[in-house]
Amino acid sequence: MKRILWLGAGLLVAIVIPFVLGGADMFHRLGSFPFALLLGMFGMIIVCWCLNTMRLRLLLGESSSAVSVPRSLGVVMAAEFAYCATPGGSGGPLTLMAVLSRNGVGAAKSSAVFATDQLSDLLFFLLALVAIMFYAVFHHLGERMEWMLTVSGILVVGGLCLCAGFGHFHRQVIRFNGRLLKRLNTKATTRRRWARKLLHFRNALADTLKMPGKRLAGVFLLTCMHWGLRYSVLYLALRGLGVDVEWAWSFLIQMLSLSAGQFSLLPGGAGAAELTSAALLAPIVGKSTAAAAILIWRAVTYYFYLVVGGPVFLLMVGRPLLNKLMRLREA
Repeated sequence: MKRILWLGAGLLVAIVIPFVLGGADMFHRLGSFPFALLLGMFGMIIVCWCLNTMRLRLLLGESSSAVSVPRSLGVVMAAEFAYCATPGGSGGPLTLMAVLSRNGVGAAKSSAVFATDQLSDLLFFLLALVAIMFYAVFHHLGERMEWMLTVSGILVVGGLCLCAGFGHFHRQVIRFNGRLLKRLNTKATTRRRWARKLLHFRNALADTLKMPGKRLAGVFLLTCMHWGLRYSVLYLALRGLGVDVEWAWSFLIQMLSLSAGQFSLLPGGAGAAELTSAALLAPIVGKSTAAAAILIWRAVTYYFYLVVGGPVFLLMVGRPLLNKLMRLREA
């Protein structure tokens, strides 16, 4: 119950921030927003779920026969709900592996699926940033966007370097992690459990490289389609509010805001993502427009995941795992 109250408090803060920022003018902005466009944006999220379902089945390969298409969709929705409802998104991979294991998919296979999924995402963001850099060569983006582009590039390249470094120096990382946990007076059983987890993840990364090239190419294509749609939501929200913006600019704002949310370790980045996006948007489009855009963007890409994915999560996973995920913050 305490963890659920914590999530509720975070959601309340996240909702209050746009209202405080935009004031009464925000309601006027929201009232003029095209309802058909809002429905279309929710439809884009449904398409994103379908794309991720296809990506999951492609990654499962022969194991996909153990998971029906409707159940695969449920796995995706439940995992993304857990990602949004837990600190730092820690519940997403646990939910994915738990549901897949209930359907006969082994831990090694589900870990490889998760590792491939994350590497595909990082590769997409890296290539997207490279494309924006080429765009910047022929267009003047301004000092603010150049700064955002630099920070985003550092985050993505850093993530890829960490994955590559862990794959190559995994023994040293496991030893260092063991020594660190020992200094923190952690039990020997806990240290061994973490060593097994790290080694298991390293093996999953190795399995990723053994997948057929065509399958990996298909996964990456679906990844591009998914993130291209999802990262167009803020752009469409601003256009619906009458603001003429560049897609690359809205892409960078979302990337930095959601990264700040992840580092905050709050469920779904609630509060931190709103504050970061407000700080980046308000000086350029005005407080009321920024507040309205942020509220629409988060309603489509965050609250919708919680409202629709919550019942699916409870149906597929149940309350015991939900309670476990809520306790992860104490671990």
